[in-house]
Amino acid sequence: MSVPEEAPEPEETDSSQEFTAPDETFGEELIVPEGFTPLGETAELPRARRRRARRKLGPPGADERAELLDRLARRAFPSFEFFLFALLSGAVLGAAFLLDSPALLLLGVLLAPLLTPWVGLTLATLTGSWRFFFQTLGGMLVAGLLVFLTGVLAGMAGRLWAPLPLFHANIHSHLWWPDLFVVALGAVLLVISFVRSEQKPFLPSVLLAYGLFQPLSAAGVGLGIGAAHIWPDGALVFLVHLALATLVGGFTLAILRFKPMRASGYLLPFMIGLVSLAGLVTFTGLVAFIRDGIIATRSTVPTPTVLLLPTVTATALPPPTASPTPEPSATFTPSPTLQVTPAYALITSPAGGGALVRTEPGGGTVITPLSNGLIVEVLPEIQDVNTVVWVRVRLANNIQGWVLQTVLTATTLTPTPIPTPSPTP
Repeated sequence: MSVPEEAPEPEETDSSQEFTAPDETFGEELIVPEGFTPLGETAELPRARRRRARRKLGPPGADERAELLDRLARRAFPSFEFFLFALLSGAVLGAAFLLDSPALLLLGVLLAPLLTPWVGLTLATLTGSWRFFFQTLGGMLVAGLLVFLTGVLAGMAGRLWAPLPLFHANIHSHLWWPDLFVVALGAVLLVISFVRSEQKPFLPSVLLAYGLFQPLSAAGVGLGIGAAHIWPDGALVFLVHLALATLVGGFTLAILRFKPMRASGYLLPFMIGLVSLAGLVTFTGLVAFIRDGIIATRSTVPTPTVLLLPTVTATALPPPTASPTPEPSATFTPSPTLQVTPAYALITSPAGGGALVRTEPGGGTVITPLSNGLIVEVLPEIQDVNTVVWVRVRLANNIQGWVLQTVLTATTLTPTPIPTPSPTP
């Protein structure tokens, strides 16, 4: 009868030893301090501890925090592919604005590079790293310049087919509240996805590229084709979207417990936050909007709606003189005529930055967009469609269409006629 051998006792391990994990990105071994569990190892923990580890967005210690910041900085640094895809995206967006093709606009946004350098810019702003801030800022400026220059080249090529409607370029060179919401949502999701996961956040990057690259490319197309009302507005929209994204991304990182490691590092986030907030207040017209709202609530006298109609002036003829001997004459007696004095109005839309001229009142095809401040001639045709008053107008290039009466403000100004050169023999 044989006696079973005793199982060897498990060897005791020293739990105080440091955990060593290979770093696949840089080919080196990364030493993780004691008590820090990498994100990739949370799958082997119990469910409750795994949930707590995922909610723990920043490690508690200074060494672990510095190590995490170093990893994020390396992932956010711009690469060659970043500039290549920025160039390709700008070329497709420029062609899309010339052709007024929504499908090409979508393709251009999808071809935009992964905007991790913007996350690095926001991270450097909040942590007060001046060197990394200027490195990522330079990468973002180079990418934006590539998108803008390709738009300029596309606009110069579009002069061969001028005049072009540039409907989508006009749309993306104005501020719209849905676009601001998309930019803010993309900034929040991109920061959270970049910090919490090692996966590449493609969808949040597309949302942010929609708000940054499209107005910048529209500004380039407007400058290249010579549309003076498109390129400065598109550049301002790009600056507003960038300021909003930086401000929202900085707040998101602050909620995730990222902060400067030194007291002197608070100067950079304070300066960038102040500049971004000032840009948003100035370029979006929030001050004027709030002031007009306060004035409207204090006013108790209702303002009558002025119906813009051309004034008709009747010219009386002199009394006829009796002729003693009527003789046939080649001349004819003019009949009484009505001289129409044209009325003009300014486009002053309270929302959206302009108005749309349509072929029919109440929902016809859009002919062309109009920016606020443009002068149009008001024609006598007026129609009421579902209690909404539509007015027929004539533009400077003799295009006629229908606009809402609420976007028109009567004015005594008249458009300046363009002198026509006389032919030379």
